[in-house]
Amino acid sequence: MFLPTTMEEVKKIGWEELDIILVSGDTYIDSSYNGSAVIGKWLVKNGFRVGIIAQPDINSDVDIKRLGQPRLYWAISGGCVDSMVANYTATKKKRKQDDFTPGGENNRRPDRAVIAYTNLVKRYFKNSDIPIVISGIEASLRRITHYDYWSNNLRRPVIFDAKADILSYGMGEKSMLALAKALKGGREWRNIKGLCYIAKDKKDSYLQLPSHEECLEDKLKFIEAFNIFYRNCDPITAKGIYQKCGDRYLIQNPPSENFSSQELDDIYSMEFEREVHPYYKKMGDVRALDTIRNSVTTHRGCYGECNFCAIAIHQGRTVISRSENSIVEEIKKISGAPKFKGYIADVGGPTANMYQVECSKKLKLGACQDRRCLYPQKCPALKIDHSKQVDLLNRLKKIDKIKKIFIASGIRYDMILDDKKCGQLYLEDIIKDHVSGQMKIAPEHTEDKVLSLMGKQGKTLLKDFKERFYKINEKYGLKQFLTYYLIAAHPGCTEKDMLDLKRFASAELRVNPEQVQIFTPTPSTYSTLMYYTEINPFTMKKMYVEKDNGKKQKQKDIVVVQEKSSKLKNGNTNNKNKKNYNRKIGR
Repeated sequence: MFLPTTMEEVKKIGWEELDIILVSGDTYIDSSYNGSAVIGKWLVKNGFRVGIIAQPDINSDVDIKRLGQPRLYWAISGGCVDSMVANYTATKKKRKQDDFTPGGENNRRPDRAVIAYTNLVKRYFKNSDIPIVISGIEASLRRITHYDYWSNNLRRPVIFDAKADILSYGMGEKSMLALAKALKGGREWRNIKGLCYIAKDKKDSYLQLPSHEECLEDKLKFIEAFNIFYRNCDPITAKGIYQKCGDRYLIQNPPSENFSSQELDDIYSMEFEREVHPYYKKMGDVRALDTIRNSVTTHRGCYGECNFCAIAIHQGRTVISRSENSIVEEIKKISGAPKFKGYIADVGGPTANMYQVECSKKLKLGACQDRRCLYPQKCPALKIDHSKQVDLLNRLKKIDKIKKIFIASGIRYDMILDDKKCGQLYLEDIIKDHVSGQMKIAPEHTEDKVLSLMGKQGKTLLKDFKERFYKINEKYGLKQFLTYYLIAAHPGCTEKDMLDLKRFASAELRVNPEQVQIFTPTPSTYSTLMYYTEINPFTMKKMYVEKDNGKKQKQKDIVVVQEKSSKLKNGNTNNKNKKNYNRKIGR
């Protein structure tokens, strides 16, 4: 059943009013890949009446007043992606398309959606005492003083600019449910984990961040603030923090507790329609649905901690996996759908091959403060074993009506190489049964200096993996290819580094890379911290950062433009030209 999006639907269910109204920057796809849908269904499962308004018109009261006013709280999200990332390219050009908007045209998501939607509610529900909660990735990653690339300055915690009452950060099922129960029962909510709020007074038992004003005046203070913030995101070890902004304080309670495997099973076993709500479906096709309709999440969290990625901040550094039986049952449900054609688009998570691979020490004591799991080398305490993933995939392949299961989520090839017991078997399984024509990996760069700034190991592992990949292809008589995702203009990267990347790709990888994106400084990552401060936060030394958009594009063009010229001349690409297969494998 869909969450209601009109009062007619509310009454059809048998409800007279709603406890909570969700407002989202994405259209309403009833899927476990839509955060608002998950939160809404979870609240309904626990006895609350929830409706949703997707992509409301911010210039009218027609949409926002459609469901009336909630009894407990408004829950506002910018969507699955930060609205500024959704609306603009890395060189600040307006995006024309939006995969989460009916019709595909980027014309319904406002800039800074969390702020825009909060203002919309306040405009048309004046003098209301119903709290406004902001949540989702946009609110979560902007919860303290943060660098905003699109205005090129430091902005206050978003709860101040939005003038919201509460901010729920991270994966919000626990905090949003606890808040609903507290408000329903008239109990104090300010001690709930996973919430932020504004207060007149600091909380002495919490850690102090440098104030917003100090961060504005001194980049070293901003680095200090981010370091404290980053180190206090683990549910087991984190302390609460506070930050002064003007004459008030942001109070951030410690994170919500980690989910158990059973709790994840309960969340993903909820019934989802895997379809766009009819109210919005009539407005046009939604591209994102093509990918997520028949995809399955196996786990949450990532301990890769790439410096340009905010997953560790939002989902956490601890991988929590669903049970094998839960995943099997979900795919059985998908395969039973009338229009199912036999193909599962993805079985994975932030990193596909972290399923059921976690450090036993971390699960008991929390994430280490002084080391990372995979960089600069894999920690000895992390025992990598892909056998449970192999077992899972073998079970899934035997499900009736399944023709092929793809692994589209990212795969850490360094983890495969480290697994002496089962890495080879896992890779052979992936190559034989779970990719089609090409396997996508994300080395991000090839030069060790840049890779180090990204928090990734050196290029030797990439060469080793490439050789192993093509040997397996030869073993099974296949002619598949590797596709490499790369980043240009990351802090510390120069034009020379991109030329060296081009040479390495040609000489060692035997490809002309096509998948190159320009680095985008998104909130709450170490790479963005480097971009703004022009200081390496790990060595505190000055560093080169390319900030001119034209020169950023030039870095990308060093690698990509030559390939485009080659396409025009030859009428095909090396990645798809079977005549070049021997060249790729180094013959």
